[in-house]
Amino acid sequence: MNAFLVTTCIVTGSLLAGGCATKKYVNNTAAPIQAKVDQVGEQTSRNGQQIEDTRNQVKQVDEKAQNGINAAQERAGAADQHAATADQHAGEALNRADQASKAGEKNTQELSTLRSVVTNIDDYKLQTSVAVPFLLNQDSLSAEAKSDLDKLAAEVKSGRRFFIAVEGYTDSTGSKAYNEALSRRRADKVVEYLVARHDIPIYRVHMIGLGQEKPVDDARTREARAKNRRVEVKVFNADQVMPSLNGTDSNTANRTQDDKK
Repeated sequence: MNAFLVTTCIVTGSLLAGGCATKKYVNNTAAPIQAKVDQVGEQTSRNGQQIEDTRNQVKQVDEKAQNGINAAQERAGAADQHAATADQHAGEALNRADQASKAGEKNTQELSTLRSVVTNIDDYKLQTSVAVPFLLNQDSLSAEAKSDLDKLAAEVKSGRRFFIAVEGYTDSTGSKAYNEALSRRRADKVVEYLVARHDIPIYRVHMIGLGQEKPVDDARTREARAKNRRVEVKVFNADQVMPSLNGTDSNTANRTQDDKK
């Protein structure tokens, strides 16, 4: 009986001692593993946070990139619109320039025509003339002189562009100063008759007294001196250029009407 008890105690002690040893072994073996597991878990958690942070950064970068792309597209669209508007304005400017060029060519042609007309106007043509004779030291008009002036006035009054040159002369007798004054009085008489009797506009008459200059006969005879005592009346007319001038005026009027359309 005692031996059994002893044996039982020994077995029980051995079991208890073996159980404690096993638990200690398990604890010693599992602790490093658990620590490693915990370390791996912490590392995994950190990695997950880093991955999330990286995703957020990538998302922010992507949003910025997309915003930049959108802004660039908007600027490109605006630039295309500006380019299209600029092309339209350039086309309109080109059309205006072309029209201005055509108008300039037309104006140049008409200006050339007008210059030619003006040149012809300045180059008046002699239409008619008459020499009014005077007695020695006299400045009054004879009946014959008035008759000649009546015929001349009848010819020129129907004209529209004319002027009358009245040049008074004397013979060579007497002083130069006296002859110049006498020649002016003779010319004045002719001008006065044309203006007062025939309503010739005074602005169309050009008068000068030249005294004994430009004699028609240099001889010293009585007949030669009588020829030199005269007033020469010359009518210059430019009505022959009126058709050209009217054509130019018509072209100018037509161009004005076209510009108003």
